[in-house]
Amino acid sequence: QVELVESGGGLVQAGGSLRLSCAASGRTFSIYAMGWFRQPPGKEREFVASITWGGGRTYYADNVKGRFAISRDNAENTVYLQMNNLKPEDTAVYYCAAKKDGLITTNSRLYNYWGQGTHVTVSS
Repeated sequence: QVELVESGGGLVQAGGSLRLSCAASGRTFSIYAMGWFRQPPGKEREFVASITWGGGRTYYADNVKGRFAISRDNAENTVYLQMNNLKPEDTAVYYCAAKKDGLITTNSRLYNYWGQGTHVTVSS
């Protein structure tokens, strides 16, 4: 069993920064890629960023490129999402997800494990 727990969400002013963490526990050896998704109020869930566990290859949604950075600490079984220059449209519930294979994808249906989410609110 794999458990993912997000943390680091909160309220921040537009233009500010926030760092999200996702700690994995349990059978973590079964994880080969991890990603971040978000669901803004009244909108569908959307892909944010992903990273392969072994090679560290990354992929970003176009609307966060240059502002967000995904990284991982294999020894700590943790993935991070550094969010800079935050905008009100970044307001959402952010979810951490993990895959049993190392193929990067934006399709949420191909992720096997999910955290319960952490709220991020960006005020103007």
